Amino acid sequence: MNITTTQKEICRLKQKYNTLGGIIMANISGNKNIESVDYNAIEAMESFNKFVKKKNTFLFSITAAFLLLYILLPILAFQPVLQQKVFGNITGVWVYSAGLFIMTIVLCTVYVKKAASFDKAAAAVLAEYHAKGGK
Repeated sequence: MNITTTQKEICRLKQKYNTLGGIIMANISGNKNIESVDYNAIEAMESFNKFVKKKNTFLFSITAAFLLLYILLPILAFQPVLQQKVFGNITGVWVYSAGLFIMTIVLCTVYVKKAASFDKAAAAVLAEYHAKGGK
């Protein structure tokens, strides 16, 4: 099988599983059935928009906090406040850097726990869509 044949096969498979509106979703729970979902109808639902707003607010807030604290390290590293010794010969820069590692672990833990609630909310939106007669 040469590259051209492989590319043709890929195009054929894409055409097989895509529709004009892009409303095909594969069920990945082990069942190989393909379920048609009208994403435009879901997007028009108020519960979906509330879910997206809540999720985006959380994600952008946590990302902004991380980036702000991370970018401050090279800025503050040469300032007198972080050059002072805190514990023996350990300066504030080392303490701040260690704090960034701790912050990363905490933020990842918070995200993992919050993602579970986002999954439940997404399932509730999808259940509401199906309850309203969505296919």
